[in-house]
Amino acid sequence: MNAKLIEWILRIAVAGEFLGHGVFGLQGKKDWAGWFGKFGVADTELAVKILFFIGLLDIALAILVLVKPIRLALLWMVFWGFWTALLRPLVGLPVWDFIERWANWGAPLALLLLIGWPKSWKEWFK
Repeated sequence: MNAKLIEWILRIAVAGEFLGHGVFGLQGKKDWAGWFGKFGVADTELAVKILFFIGLLDIALAILVLVKPIRLALLWMVFWGFWTALLRPLVGLPVWDFIERWANWGAPLALLLLIGWPKSWKEWFK
C-alpha cells in the first residue's frame, strides 16, 4: 500500500471519530453532561453549554483533518482523544471503556507520525 492511501484512510477515520463525538456534544449527551459533576460542574445547563462548544470544536477539527491535517491540530486530537478515553474509568466506568477507545488517540497519532513529526516550531502549523 502506498503512504497516500494510508494517510487518507487515517484522515477519514479520525474525521469520523471527531465528527461523531462532535454531534453528541452538540446534542448535550446526557451521560457526558453528568460527568462534569465529578469535576465540580454541578450545573447541568452549564455542562450542556460546555459540551456544545466542545462539539463545535470537534466538528471543526473533523473538517480540518479532511481538508488539511495540521500537525498542531493532530497533536491536540491525540491528547483530547486520550483524555476522553481516560475519562471513562475516572467517572466510574470499567477500565475496558478506556482500552476500547485507544484508537481515539492512536489514529490521530499514527496520522501525525505518517505526515511527519515537525522539526521546527513553524512545522507544527503545516
